[in-house]
Amino acid sequence: MSIRYFSTRGGEERLTFEEAVLTGLAPNGGLYIPDSIPKLPPNWVTEWQNLSFIELAHTVLSLYIPESEIPSADLRSLVERSYGTFRHPETTPLHQLDETGERYVLELFHGPTFAFKDVALQLLGNLFEYFLARRNKGKPLAEQERLTVVGATSGDTGSAAIYGLRGKPSISIYILHPLGRVSPIQEAQMTTVPDANVHNLAFRGTFDDCQDSVKALFADKEFNAKHRLGAVNSINWARILAQTVYYFHAYLSLVKSKGQDVKVQFVVPTGNFGDVLAGWYASRMGLPVGAHLGIATNSNDILARFWATGTYATAADEPGTQTPSDPTAPAHGASDGKQASIVQETLSPAMDILVSSNFERLLWYLAHETGADAGATVAGWMSTVKSNGRVSVPVAVLEAARKEFVATRVSDAETAETIQKHFGLSKPYVADPHTAVGLYAASKFAAQNTQGVTQVILATAHPAKFSEAVESALSSSSSFNFERDVLPEEFKGLLQRERRVVQVGNLEDVRRVIEETESNRASDTITGRASI
Repeated sequence: MSIRYFSTRGGEERLTFEEAVLTGLAPNGGLYIPDSIPKLPPNWVTEWQNLSFIELAHTVLSLYIPESEIPSADLRSLVERSYGTFRHPETTPLHQLDETGERYVLELFHGPTFAFKDVALQLLGNLFEYFLARRNKGKPLAEQERLTVVGATSGDTGSAAIYGLRGKPSISIYILHPLGRVSPIQEAQMTTVPDANVHNLAFRGTFDDCQDSVKALFADKEFNAKHRLGAVNSINWARILAQTVYYFHAYLSLVKSKGQDVKVQFVVPTGNFGDVLAGWYASRMGLPVGAHLGIATNSNDILARFWATGTYATAADEPGTQTPSDPTAPAHGASDGKQASIVQETLSPAMDILVSSNFERLLWYLAHETGADAGATVAGWMSTVKSNGRVSVPVAVLEAARKEFVATRVSDAETAETIQKHFGLSKPYVADPHTAVGLYAASKFAAQNTQGVTQVILATAHPAKFSEAVESALSSSSSFNFERDVLPEEFKGLLQRERRVVQVGNLEDVRRVIEETESNRASDTITGRASI
């Protein structure tokens, strides 16, 4: 029987993979999750360890996507188109950091926009195109289905989504980014794309303001139905599924060099929780994880605070307050004693968030596995967060979370220090600030009962995307030259290209821009002037 998808907030709705991907967010505001998690075949390590990334992706995705939804040959073609243009032959290669072989970075930035989100969004763009082409086959133009993709970005999702969807027929894409809160390279990658179906909106506010606007549009049933909204943020299940592949790829690479007894801890810099959640799904499928999955946050530390206190709160308590269940929490709490109440601008802006959207998916499983009516429970928790800014979970739920994850917070000073430290290795490595957050967190986790465990830190972006932070951290190093050591050819001249962007200040501005642009596009289609 095929896997079906349902909302984390309950309800009777059961969707196919295609329906879940095209819908994105459930009508009740919940996120779609599978009704079962497939288990790996008995001899998967032996059978999979010599597969290429593309072959492995096809194999893993096939566990969730039956022939009846996407024939195997079509799925293989989609995977090849998604990853065939990545710059590294291994797609997501491991890079050994030390001679002991105990620390590696998993480089996820070899796609078209130099960020880990390319892995998911190249596939998602091709899935959107495939499903729409199949639905529209043989229909006259006026009757064809369209998808209006609306997404929020703190930097990398926007450019990756745009590059995944640019020029695709029957799709318009609108990306909201917080004005002045993304790096110059990130902003240029988004706003210099000339394709007619790409639209950039610079929001005068924070990433959470952008994300709230997107969620409000999805919740507006009339607007959603009129424009057939589609999601590219990590609320879309296909993004989580695509990201599970590189966990298997990394593990199998280590098996080839270290043998099947290797114990691995994955450490993930994260804000919206999607990347580390993909690792959790991989572990539930049967991927051996030798230590807790490591969550690394910056000063916007809603996740680290949850693991310390059991309270999921957009604003922190007064300094020093923790629940009795864990009065010291050395592995979970903040390292610098600071408390966050609003979004703080940091050296790692892609993680500058207050609300971690994908965390809701994990909460459903934690509630379900501790005996609760998970849908109703999660709906209640999310309602409480919306009205009160916080919710505290039962001790049993917190204990269940701590059995599978550890979390810590990393300051800007520690981030810069880590960039310096790794450039100073015998084999210098230039880390972007998000990867540096993960590297610093990994060093903390390594000091706490992970002896004999190989750490894999997810390198989520190319350092050239955050030139100011990297150059500042390495300014005292006479041997560092940004253009020579970091800057890829693809970025040269990017900042000088013409921009296409509209400033907006609130939800109504966003709604108006989409309404007017789509109305003009429809008129051009009728008169034969539209290019997409």
